[in-house]
Amino acid sequence: MNSVTQNTASASTSNPAEAKQVLLKDISSKWGKFSEQELGALKNKDDLITQVVAKYSIDKAQAQREVDAVMKGRQI
Repeated sequence: MNSVTQNTASASTSNPAEAKQVLLKDISSKWGKFSEQELGALKNKDDLITQVVAKYSIDKAQAQREVDAVMKGRQI
């Protein structure tokens, strides 16, 4: 149970740089086609949606749902 508590604490960290790294790791885990450079260049959620649509050839509505599920209210 400690690892679950630890992961939750990491995801809700007060350090913005650390929170961004956790988010980018989550994005990379979900969508493995993104390079580190592409992940670092993401500006916002809409940018991520556009990139997911382009890389995975899915429609925007589906990409929006998937991105929302990964983002969980977090900001890039």
